[in-house]
Amino acid sequence: MDILSIIEAKKLGKALSREQIRFFARGAGDGSIPDYQLAALLMAIRLNGMDARETADLTMEMAESGNMLYPDVGGVPVDKHSTGGVGDTTTLILAPLVAACGGKVLKMSGRGLGHTGGTVDKMESIPGMRVELPEDEFMDIVRRTGCAVVGQSAHLAPADKTLYALRDVTGTVDSIPLIASSILSKKFAAGARAIVLDVKCGSGALMPTLDSAVNLARTMVEIGAHAGRQIIAVVSGMDEPLGSHVGNALEVKEAVDVLSLRTGGPLKDVALFLGAQMLVAAGVQPDEKAAFAALEEALQSGRGLQKLKEMIAAQGGDPSVCDDVALLPQAPVIRSVPALEAGWLEKVDGVALGLAAQQMGAGRIRKGDEIDPAVGFVMNIRMGDPVQPGDSICTLYARTPESADAAEQRIRAALTFSREKTAPARLLHALVTPQGVTYL
Repeated sequence: MDILSIIEAKKLGKALSREQIRFFARGAGDGSIPDYQLAALLMAIRLNGMDARETADLTMEMAESGNMLYPDVGGVPVDKHSTGGVGDTTTLILAPLVAACGGKVLKMSGRGLGHTGGTVDKMESIPGMRVELPEDEFMDIVRRTGCAVVGQSAHLAPADKTLYALRDVTGTVDSIPLIASSILSKKFAAGARAIVLDVKCGSGALMPTLDSAVNLARTMVEIGAHAGRQIIAVVSGMDEPLGSHVGNALEVKEAVDVLSLRTGGPLKDVALFLGAQMLVAAGVQPDEKAAFAALEEALQSGRGLQKLKEMIAAQGGDPSVCDDVALLPQAPVIRSVPALEAGWLEKVDGVALGLAAQQMGAGRIRKGDEIDPAVGFVMNIRMGDPVQPGDSICTLYARTPESADAAEQRIRAALTFSREKTAPARLLHALVTPQGVTYL
């Protein structure tokens, strides 16, 4: 068996056998297949797709390309994963809140992919924070604190680690088989038994339409059922940044602000909804109502913020950033972008906003690029909000004046204003379980 014949088969739209998929996944994991051939096969999969059997096989082969963990953390190991968006900082809010309610959150996160931000990149903006942890230390932190958020270990799903980085730079991010297998292979390898998926749809998501997002959600829920995992998928909106802050240190700041009760809004609302599903899926709470009540109590009492401090300290970071967000990396150029005319914000090109942050240095353009943790922007308006000339539509945090100029142009081009009153964006669309789809 050789990789060229596998590329040729998928190029012609043929289904790959389990053996061919195993050869591909193992070669990606151990480095025996070069990047240029892996990239060719990724593009063939992106163009011709995979059926349900192929996708399930790819998921399991990627998971089994390295170590498989069977964690004993004093409860049902639960994880949450987002398909990616802009300003999506729910993990840093819900992980400590769920842990404060008795959950055991094993969170293995990725780096930025395309226009979307990565939780690991955000975590690394905290001074001293370690996201590359030995597996035994990862499990010990979860046992002691209830949650840990780490990067992908070299020994867990190494095939996905290679393919994830290649997808980011080869135009193959938006493929349902590749998205589903990437997400679930990491979860299965890390030992999560209950998994809540946040499948984004809209202008800033990998899945632009509700139908495509529901299709992806169904695919992953079905894979979970075959693998004996409890998977719940939430389809949520990404027609504009979920939070107001876009950029790594800025998004950590917003998560701290939510847990400190200084701000709320859509980011908090979606985090609590996902957290409630996690508590129910893990058997910590009997139903959504009880789960919401527990999370709200943990938030109001400050136990969620305290749990975030514990997790940061356990992973080597400076927990005092939770008391003074000015200790996070700071950008030297801060500039407000004023509205030029009166109107209501009607549409947002979420991908363009994500790319604006990427071009500022908050994301990677090439594999291996360094992230600038301080840069990004804060949106001061949301869809449906009115503005008058001179009102601040966003605040830029840039490394140089030239970078701020370029970001301002991109952000202005991403926003569409109307002279008529417009509606706010919808947050929650559907809940997908093995029993079917419930539209919210």
